[in-house]
Amino acid sequence: MAGLAVAIEAEARRRLGADEADAFLARLEQLTFDILEPLEHVYGGRTDCGQLAADLVGDALEAAAARPPALRRLDRRREIDPAWFQRSRMIGYVCYADRFAGSLPGVGGHLDYLAELGVSYLHLMPLLRPRPGESDGDYAVEDYGAVDPRLGTMADLEDLAASLHERGIALCIDVVLNHTAAEHEWARKAAAGEPGYRDMYLIFGDRAEPDRYEASLPEVFPGAAPGNFTQVPGVGWVWTTFHDYQWDLNYANPAVLRAMLAVMLALANRGVDVLRLDAAPFLWKRQGTDCQNQPEAHSIVQALRALTRLAAPGLALKAEAIVGPEQLVQYLGAHDRYRPECDLAYDNQLMVMLWSALATRDVRLAEHALGRRRPAPAPAAWVSYVRCHDDIGWAVSDADAAAAGLDGAAHRRFLTEFYSRRFPGSFARGEVFGHNRATGDARISGSAAALCGVESALAAGDQDQLTAALRRLESLYAVAFSFGGIPLIYSGDELALGNDPRWDADPGHAHDNRWMHRPPMNWAAAARRADPGSVEGRAFAAMAGLARARRELLALRSGGHTQILPTGNRSVLAYRRVHPRSAPFLALTCFSDTGQSVDAGILDRAGMHEPRHVHSTAGQLTLTAGRIELEPWSFAWLAGR
Repeated sequence: MAGLAVAIEAEARRRLGADEADAFLARLEQLTFDILEPLEHVYGGRTDCGQLAADLVGDALEAAAARPPALRRLDRRREIDPAWFQRSRMIGYVCYADRFAGSLPGVGGHLDYLAELGVSYLHLMPLLRPRPGESDGDYAVEDYGAVDPRLGTMADLEDLAASLHERGIALCIDVVLNHTAAEHEWARKAAAGEPGYRDMYLIFGDRAEPDRYEASLPEVFPGAAPGNFTQVPGVGWVWTTFHDYQWDLNYANPAVLRAMLAVMLALANRGVDVLRLDAAPFLWKRQGTDCQNQPEAHSIVQALRALTRLAAPGLALKAEAIVGPEQLVQYLGAHDRYRPECDLAYDNQLMVMLWSALATRDVRLAEHALGRRRPAPAPAAWVSYVRCHDDIGWAVSDADAAAAGLDGAAHRRFLTEFYSRRFPGSFARGEVFGHNRATGDARISGSAAALCGVESALAAGDQDQLTAALRRLESLYAVAFSFGGIPLIYSGDELALGNDPRWDADPGHAHDNRWMHRPPMNWAAAARRADPGSVEGRAFAAMAGLARARRELLALRSGGHTQILPTGNRSVLAYRRVHPRSAPFLALTCFSDTGQSVDAGILDRAGMHEPRHVHSTAGQLTLTAGRIELEPWSFAWLAGR
């Protein structure tokens, strides 16, 4: 690679000019190991890795030369501040462009709304051109180089990114790494027998190999899409992990890596700041395994990170990896030694533990599960969320359940029953999704507000229950805002919007009840956010208050450490957050229908000798007889001096 830097120097100076070339070559020197090592791991013995590296670095140089001046300036700022995405002022918002505002230009017309909420990171759900008809929520991409025409054009995406940057808001979009739509140009050429394209996919002539793989493969959608292979007439048996119209790419072929790098660099040059890498755990297949989280999948992502960083150093990568915590932290680079991989990853376990505690009014499972996991490497960050576009899968391990005195299978079954309104006394209004008759596993659909009880309280006209439900919603978000990482607000949660009653009116959605928690934005409801007596006003004020409080707390920036502090009260979750440059922070959250208290000695355990109240549900903190009093479904934030 040292020879490569020398060989490419003249071309870099010709394409970039002296100053930009110096920066590019300095990055190449810094990233050499991070490029070559993963390529050798994946492709050593398969191809000439030196030539492959030269080709990929040449592609990165091409993209760097095409990078617009405004994005180069942004790159320089982020190279000076590589932890730009870790700051406590990073507050995310997630929405579908069409359901939020009709189109990309429509989103641009509502930036004042996002700014009012305190948003500095906008994730627009899949917006690249999907296949027509059924498209797995638009994750079956037909063209990575075009925006869904229903949303606008690539020029509209560039304009929106520029408008967001003017307001200090980063833009995140999805790039699907594991598969393309069957209608994608690569797949069509593979089906037509064009040389080179068939090898971009995993295609078998008969069932012998697929059957050997199936022996250890789980099913992602056992009801809607059983099995992992689809027989395509005239083509063969195609690997289709998710649906029969989504063809898995063959990353054992380095041409696939190169093609996907080109996709990512092109999107970065449109102004995208964060790429969410969809289905990252599935990139490598190995017989006798579940074909998830394989070492080669990590090496592929490591190489993509280094190569995109070479061309666009302001770009960050986010792993969509809904896997166990032991596997999840590896996507942030936590291996036997730190190997830079993704900058961000979803904290799926925190989300699951919050809904478990809400249903049981018991935090002991959360204390154990969250207290024993490996921390994220200091340069990376979690993305914390209460709700997302997807269903909720009950990722509770049997070992964690047993440590909390629970039977894992029984607890997962209870959670499904509780949130699908089958459990007596449940306040939740969700629905079962993806029930697997063979294993008994099931997941849940439903908006955060509906699962917290807002819908049932409104239907009953019960104001006390409505207050409790809104407090549940606020408390869950208070944890997401303070546990460490970038908090994400899922569109509509800031207004406590319920399920979409007409989710199945669209024939393309009728088979998938996840659309019940993907409602169109209700702008009439949003107009009531200034009314403190309305549901929307109460929810919006709570969310905006969390954002304001968080922005001023250095302890809540990523790169710090979160420590669970058991209180002896099974209904109160407590944790201490510290950062090398901050005083300690303490959060207390009450998961109970009745008021609870904890010993004030927890302040000493948190290292707070002169604690100050920062933020809470009631706006104040009560300390009586050496105990901290918490109201039902409430939280309190305290900080040291």
